Amino acid sequence: MSPSITSQYLARYRRLGAGEQPTDLLPLTGAQRRFVLARSLDVAGRADVVPMFFAFPRGTVDPARLRAAACHLAALHPALRARPGVVRGTPVLRPAAPDVPLELLGCGPGEDVHTVLRRALAAWAAEGPPMRLYLAQDGPAAGEEVLAVVLDHAVCDGQSLARIVEELGTAYRDGRGPADVPTSAATAELAAYRETVLLQLDAEHRAAAPDALAYWGERLRTAGESAPLPRPGAVAAGALPTGAAEALLPCPDGGAPFPSLLDACRAAAGALFGAGAVSPVGYPWGGRPAGAPPVLGCFLNTVVFPAATGAVPFQTYATADATAEAWWDDLDHADTPFDEVVHAARSAGAPWSGRLDGMLTVDDVRRRPPLCLGGVEGREVHVDGRRIPAPFAFSVTQGPELRLRMAWDRAVLDDRTAEEAFAAFRGALSSPVPA
Repeated sequence: MSPSITSQYLARYRRLGAGEQPTDLLPLTGAQRRFVLARSLDVAGRADVVPMFFAFPRGTVDPARLRAAACHLAALHPALRARPGVVRGTPVLRPAAPDVPLELLGCGPGEDVHTVLRRALAAWAAEGPPMRLYLAQDGPAAGEEVLAVVLDHAVCDGQSLARIVEELGTAYRDGRGPADVPTSAATAELAAYRETVLLQLDAEHRAAAPDALAYWGERLRTAGESAPLPRPGAVAAGALPTGAAEALLPCPDGGAPFPSLLDACRAAAGALFGAGAVSPVGYPWGGRPAGAPPVLGCFLNTVVFPAATGAVPFQTYATADATAEAWWDDLDHADTPFDEVVHAARSAGAPWSGRLDGMLTVDDVRRRPPLCLGGVEGREVHVDGRRIPAPFAFSVTQGPELRLRMAWDRAVLDDRTAEEAFAAFRGALSSPVPA
């Protein structure tokens, strides 16, 4: 088997220790390297961040107690205190002292908590702690405050977010701080984290075998750059740069089948790009490699779904069974790192740079505990208008109902076209329940 992108990276990482494993530097998974690369290519140097927002009755949150609890987590989990960097051309993580800043945000005249939280996230500096907290209060007469728990995506995935919510509430309840983490526990967690990343890199190398690359090359051979060009004048004065739409649907027993959600993405791609286009839509998938310690971190891969709209209308072209069959084949090769998939597609002649037209994320709130502070459960809320990593992004939250949400970049899609795509996405699943 020829050297993979992953094995070449690992060889460079090991050379940093002059033949010995460097103790102060941690290797990066494939997903982490993508996030670091994307940050370096961004004109403003912005990081891809993952925020969670929780509304509490005003006065619930004790800022000092909360910050101490967050620093407790950072002292225990290496990913929550490590900073990305480049050493002799090799991306790495360097553990630092546990520090989770908490910023209190006040609302100015005519502002609400959504406005100040959007502004705070837009001002996120890439250099600094990977986990940060913001507490916003909605004016003197408001009865709620909103806590934002925000993480650099290079240090977390969906599995990590659920644990962070649970452990943050426990540390807050017990009044723990960074000094309550024994040195032995921190050392053991650091070793477990390194072991898990190395196992992940080994899995990524094995998943870049010739048969997997041939599969993805054929699967994406016709993928192209199908996103529409920017439409000047589409953004109204004073409008947010990102538009959003939302609907509620009845949730089937066991949740919505993932192939049905992919079919809905195909319907939306048809509304956006017309017949004949192949729109690459990505979705996160994966978890810790087999036998790895259950550490916090970023252990996912972006799987590409070619949303081919075909030459005939969507309803007569694709069926859920056909999508499910293709998806199962994709899952057999879902560990192939995204950069290897792009290389395979380009080698097969695809006119595709690796840019994704859309993203799909699915969250099952039934499996995630609520954030509980001081005996009070926070109500998870959403803040619209934030930057998205693609021209459009669908999110599906599975709970008592299916909550469908679409966000779109108004510099790329006008509102009318985006809303038509969202209607196609929603209509491919079911008739909405009034929100």
